[in-house]
Amino acid sequence: MDIADAIAHIPRLRRYARLLVGDAARADDLVQDTLERACRKWALWRPPGAPGADVQAALRAWLLALMHNLHANQWRQSAAHPSTELDAALEPRHDPTPGTVVRLDLERALALLPTAAREVLLLVAVEQFAYAEAAEMLGVPVGTVMSRLARAREQLRQLMDGAPAPRTALKVVK
Repeated sequence: MDIADAIAHIPRLRRYARLLVGDAARADDLVQDTLERACRKWALWRPPGAPGADVQAALRAWLLALMHNLHANQWRQSAAHPSTELDAALEPRHDPTPGTVVRLDLERALALLPTAAREVLLLVAVEQFAYAEAAEMLGVPVGTVMSRLARAREQLRQLMDGAPAPRTALKVVK
């Protein structure tokens, strides 16, 4: 197994990154940064040693954990140095094709969720990782994943119903 095996996971990485950051160009940058880090850190990845273990699932989880850590680092850096691009990134985009209003509303609502809530929601609901796997990737207890997920689903439901964006973000517990 080598770094070429990571190529099969690019579509899933792109989907997760796109939902995580809400912008196609920034998502592609995040995927590229993730793959660059994977190439540099490849010697640190250890395939599961248990017989019958799913090596591809372990590789995918490792890549998503790398992506999560990169995104968290980038988010911390941007929070320390705010810019006006954030307001532009949160505005809904025009899509001339019919039937995209709900998708745009969902993207807007996802972008308005606190980062910790969005990460858990995407890992569990979109990428279909188990709570324990998501907890391992995020470096938090399983109970934290469960409570963040419950709050994220409720906030997403409220945002989709037209409620104003939450004023307080979930604090990241490490």
